[in-house]
Amino acid sequence: MNDMITIPRAEYEALLAAREDLEDIEAYDRARAEGGESIPAAYVERILDGESPVRVFRDLRGLTQGALAEHAGVNRVTVAELETGRKQGSVDTLKRIAEALGVAIDDLI
Repeated sequence: MNDMITIPRAEYEALLAAREDLEDIEAYDRARAEGGESIPAAYVERILDGESPVRVFRDLRGLTQGALAEHAGVNRVTVAELETGRKQGSVDTLKRIAEALGVAIDDLI
């Protein structure tokens, strides 16, 4: 006899999205283990379309502005201003954020 479970469609779709996220995380872990990183095309396209690299990489890492600020040792408002383009950020600030995101500072400029 087959056991069946019924769940709401929204929950099912959330599970599918979570599975995709997990696959992305696994792909990231494999790339890191191989000495490189593969960035999903959707994230690359966002940067090419002019979105802030800080925001794109923060989203890729699954961090909030507050969490990124804490990891980088900067103020959350600084992260928000970099993401909106209100400020460019000092070299030191960009270096801290790059380190917290696990990317080169060049990736943020």
